[in-house]
Amino acid sequence: MTEAEVDEVRERLEKYVGEPFGPPSTAPDPVNVPMMRHWVDALDDRNPVYLDDEAARAAGFEGMVAPPAMLQVWSMPRPEIEGIADRGGRPNAMLGDNPLVALDEAGYVGSLATNSELEFVRYLRPGEQLHTDTEVQTISNRKTTALGQGYFVTWITRYFTEGDELVGRQLFRIFKFDPSTIDPSRLPAQE
Repeated sequence: MTEAEVDEVRERLEKYVGEPFGPPSTAPDPVNVPMMRHWVDALDDRNPVYLDDEAARAAGFEGMVAPPAMLQVWSMPRPEIEGIADRGGRPNAMLGDNPLVALDEAGYVGSLATNSELEFVRYLRPGEQLHTDTEVQTISNRKTTALGQGYFVTWITRYFTEGDELVGRQLFRIFKFDPSTIDPSRLPAQE
């Protein structure tokens, strides 16, 4: 794109930067031992502070604590299975005025998660109920990649306890692209 060209899609996206990305949400369940057990079994993480009160107290905690990497798990809504294929695999309908809906409507219907960064302020304890707020941090200019043309959209989710104590943050970035602009010559060779 030359300097004289105007990216009308990007101009329409500017209104989202710095704004909430959907309403605040409350976790469907409090931090709980059964989910902690599933996590440590699935990942074979045998840190005793996650499932043993005595070991956790010996390590300086008041009792067992949740694995920090579970932070996002506690706030994830239950998926709506019906219609999931029609939503491109999204577990829930994307509602409201937000950059992902705007990009879908402009033909940028492909999505690729590119990175996520978690910051843990403190360990969570069983029984704590989290709530979150999310803000759109940045939207890139249009980029051309092997997947086609699209935009990198980055948002920040903040995690709070019932008392509004900040316990963590997550930066999440996806690439929303237009599959019709894929350049096959830029794709890796298939054997």
